[in-house]
Amino acid sequence: MKKARYNAINLLTSILFFSYLSAQNTSLSKGFPSEVGLDSTYIHQKVDSIMAFGIQQRAFPGAQVLVAKNNTIIFHKAYGFHTYENQTKVALDDIYDLASVTKITGPLPALMKLVDEGKLNLDLPFSTYWKPWRKRKDKKDLTLREILAHQAGLVPYIVFLDKVIKKNGAIKKRFVKSTPKKGYTHQAYEHLFIKDRFNRKMYRMINRSKVSDEKKYKYSGLTFLIFPKLIENLTGQSYETYLTSNFYAPLGATTMGFNPKTKNYSNTIVPTEMDTLFRHELTKNWVHDENASLLGGVSGNAGLFASATDLAKIMQLYQNYGNYNGKTYISEATMREFSRVQYPENDNRRGLGFDKPLLHNAELPLKDAYPAPEVSPESFGHSGFTGTFIWADPVEKLVYIFLSNRVNPTRKNQNLYKLNIRSAVQQVFYKGKLPSQ
Repeated sequence: MKKARYNAINLLTSILFFSYLSAQNTSLSKGFPSEVGLDSTYIHQKVDSIMAFGIQQRAFPGAQVLVAKNNTIIFHKAYGFHTYENQTKVALDDIYDLASVTKITGPLPALMKLVDEGKLNLDLPFSTYWKPWRKRKDKKDLTLREILAHQAGLVPYIVFLDKVIKKNGAIKKRFVKSTPKKGYTHQAYEHLFIKDRFNRKMYRMINRSKVSDEKKYKYSGLTFLIFPKLIENLTGQSYETYLTSNFYAPLGATTMGFNPKTKNYSNTIVPTEMDTLFRHELTKNWVHDENASLLGGVSGNAGLFASATDLAKIMQLYQNYGNYNGKTYISEATMREFSRVQYPENDNRRGLGFDKPLLHNAELPLKDAYPAPEVSPESFGHSGFTGTFIWADPVEKLVYIFLSNRVNPTRKNQNLYKLNIRSAVQQVFYKGKLPSQ
């Protein structure tokens, strides 16, 4: 009996020990494709070819690709230049404007943590937490689940810049100053300082915006402009401080943050669009998205900047269902809930904040699929307007990062989408398995 008990204790100790080791082994290391069963020659040749084609077709002046599999970065390469002038080559530590990738790397981890702590309930009306909606008949019953799954019927976008610029193109001085003054400390760009209270005008317009009676999938970024204020209200900390202290700093994601021009990074920040409307020059070092810029660059819809390696850390956390390097940032139950399809019966592929593959993605050819047809149904991620894309596949243990500035020199350039470059590159890492795999 004693021996049996001793053996049982030993077995339990071994299980706990190996579980501990498994939990510890969730940080990113560096290795080669062959170490995780992938054909290195095939992968490098295929990706190089696709990226060269993308640059040749002017889908982007330059870009970089990072892939991690089994907690190991097995591919990280840079291609092309920052602009079509071919003066500055893309470097592996360059910092990119993430655009809407901000949504799942900015407010979303904070919202998940608040759900874990019981400070947010996905199925209570959002008006429980955002008081102005309590008196709005069409909004007072909308739940956070519906909102995050883009199932609430909210207006997709409001062009707040229309309130700042006159019809003749001049900037309204009551909202924007050329130097910082009392009440004008939110910097949108060099020599552009927004009225601090302009955010209240934005909130009012969002609060008064129409809601569709037809509840179907309609992508809307409006509440992501509200979420930073909501997070501040619920935590008692500024949005950026909360994110940095709870996620970016402990992850070691040192380049991840807002308004990088103010951070004195040694890394180069990749420029985005030649702006002819608001900033009247090549947008660099400051957020490209106009709505985020009117909030002083700190927003939930856009505004976050990061390097590929720092993005990979938070995506690895997601792929591991909330754990990175032995530390649990978000509970597995919450991560699984946010990353599952919420309303498939409404032909809505979305998770909560996270984008998901098309509902029948595996049955589609590459040209019609989103993203690559081979990704698992459990995978998730998000794309960004500037040409960014991040994706985590927990089944294949694969993190995929694609960073570009396809909006250079103009957002009218749609070739990145038309040529399906990002999905084509992603597919290589699913098709490139060695024969024994």
